[in-house]
Amino acid sequence: MTFDLYRDAHGIPHLRAGDVLALARAQGRVTARDRAWQLEVERHRVRGTTAAFLGREALPWDRFARRARLEDTARRCHAALEERDPETAAWVRAYVEGVNEGLAAGARRAPEFARTGLAPGRWEPWTPFGVWLGTHILFAGFPAKLWREEVVRHLGPEAVGLFAADGPGTAGSNGWLVTGARTATGQAVIAGDPHRFIEEPGVYQQIRLACPEFDVLGLAVPGVPGIAHFAHTGTVAWAITNAMADYQDLYRERLRRTPDGVEALDPDGTWRPAPAHTESIEVAGAEGRPEEVEVIETARGPVVIGSPPPHGTTPAAGPEADPCAPLALRHPPRVTGDLGFGALLPLLRARRVADVDRAFDRWAEPVNVVLAADTEGGTLHRVAGRVPVRAAANRVRPVPAWEPGHEWTGWHETPYGDLDDGLAVMANQRGPAAPLGTEFAPPHRADRIRALLGGRPRWRAADMPEVHTDTHLASAAPLLDHLAALDGLAPAPAALRERLLRWDRRMAADSADAAAYAAVRGALVRRLAAEPAFAVLADPPAYPEVFQPWLALLPRVGLALEHLLTAPDLYGIDRPALVRAALEEAAATLGEGVTWGDTHRLAPWRALPPEAPGEAPQEPGLSGDHDCVLSTSSVPGLTDLASRASAARYVWDLARREDSRWVVPFGACGVTGDPHHRDQLPLWLTGGLAPVVTDWTLLTEEDVDHEDVDHE
Repeated sequence: MTFDLYRDAHGIPHLRAGDVLALARAQGRVTARDRAWQLEVERHRVRGTTAAFLGREALPWDRFARRARLEDTARRCHAALEERDPETAAWVRAYVEGVNEGLAAGARRAPEFARTGLAPGRWEPWTPFGVWLGTHILFAGFPAKLWREEVVRHLGPEAVGLFAADGPGTAGSNGWLVTGARTATGQAVIAGDPHRFIEEPGVYQQIRLACPEFDVLGLAVPGVPGIAHFAHTGTVAWAITNAMADYQDLYRERLRRTPDGVEALDPDGTWRPAPAHTESIEVAGAEGRPEEVEVIETARGPVVIGSPPPHGTTPAAGPEADPCAPLALRHPPRVTGDLGFGALLPLLRARRVADVDRAFDRWAEPVNVVLAADTEGGTLHRVAGRVPVRAAANRVRPVPAWEPGHEWTGWHETPYGDLDDGLAVMANQRGPAAPLGTEFAPPHRADRIRALLGGRPRWRAADMPEVHTDTHLASAAPLLDHLAALDGLAPAPAALRERLLRWDRRMAADSADAAAYAAVRGALVRRLAAEPAFAVLADPPAYPEVFQPWLALLPRVGLALEHLLTAPDLYGIDRPALVRAALEEAAATLGEGVTWGDTHRLAPWRALPPEAPGEAPQEPGLSGDHDCVLSTSSVPGLTDLASRASAARYVWDLARREDSRWVVPFGACGVTGDPHHRDQLPLWLTGGLAPVVTDWTLLTEEDVDHEDVDHE
């Protein structure tokens, strides 16, 4: 294999090869050298074997991965692609070959392998499918249906809307397209930032892929070939956000054990076999005692919650009788054997918006809103992905598998959106995807982005950080309105109220007023959650631990605070009294001179936490908040630490690709101690962006040691 590897000042790899397959192999190999530990963790996550080296804390995911049959689904999708699209299957295989060639060298660089005693395993042709599936299986937030079931069970169906908000386990993004009519160059600019749980190493990899067929740069998912979500080919660029579509269903199953195995009751009233087997999960430090998990699949899908009752026991007939009755997950890749990998090569080869549009016709998972523009003035605003046609009830709560009317009957046509006054904005709000979803993000980010973009007649790529870093918090209004209505306050709470009513509503890291607002908000969230009407939701059924983020009461109250403060009636709760008590608590406990950044600090996830607390780097304080354009999400009432934020920021300039910009939270390299492991963090914190270098002569060529590979 022959390829050239160059890097820029931030260590970002630029790869050049003689053909598509050689380039895919080079991408796999370089990714393995830069991200070996990350790739190894992802490979084990697909197989549900992370507890074997990460210990008991990793068991919840491993149980879910086994029960959801992620590895088997990945194998099915790979086999189907080989039949449907052998060219793309060969391209994925070349990437895997590169990963296997580079893993040994990458593992020698990564200290985590030595610390855990783990040796890198072999990637299979289906492993990238598993990485993609594992990354996105919870992306659409199907566990939110468990939460809605609890809300209905305790408060009634009318209460579901009170908590309608972007849930704590979902991932969102900002994205905007400014056409040439609104830019200084006369060519379009696309910019934005995906909001995900912040991981170290990062979930996105800056990379450039060049061969005679194309020259594309963008943000790749480590472990998956190509550049799917955010890219610039020179003549066309695209970006995505989460469409907030609902395309995964939970079916409440009636299962029974018989001498011959497990059976499930189907909608026609017939009991049919449900294949079942038991798997063992090795657990580090468990003294050789593996964890056993029963894997069952009905005609709807794998059973991810619950199990059949003992032989001879009559299954419960509904959630009222047994709220933890077995639940099966039905999602498109398991049904169709298609993850949408057929879109990946056409995207790299795209030259115009029409090419991007045709490529996204083959997109499957997850469902996204797409923005694209090209150098000929073409634009695109559409939804891409596969959403089943089925009963409206399927979108809201688990539905009974034994009752007719909940089957999938086809696939929705994906809608297209329009541009308004030369602009398109996507921020997970109700937009073109509205017919396909149940809950969407509040409109604050989208409205603010549109207002900012409307504030000047012409934009340049270099201006876009002004939008990326905006910290205005429109969702503060209902609480501030309640504060304004209070009277008869003691001096300290009265002074704090006056401060907050004068506050500019910006969640800046250096703002003491922002910290004061957050303190009042947190105290109010805790008081609301303790009210008897809502406290019944504090102890949900004993669902598996992996689903608990969607069922936790404090995050639900915090994210729904606007609705809870503005609803005409709230179960007789005296909201003014709670606001008064929250203000008094904050006035009594808020430290002198405390700023928002003092408590609102970055809290990234690491697969392997530091051995001692002092070994972890001191993470910085952050500006922003959940509903700011600079979205940095904490859990009001529980913690100000931010585990979700911009996983990358990008600006794609269609006038001159070299005027494009990008940044990730940490760095291009996943190796602890490498100079490029965290060198972009200062830029990311301040809203800065690294230059996109396109001139090969301005890059540094790195010697590619073709002998330092593993050959089978």
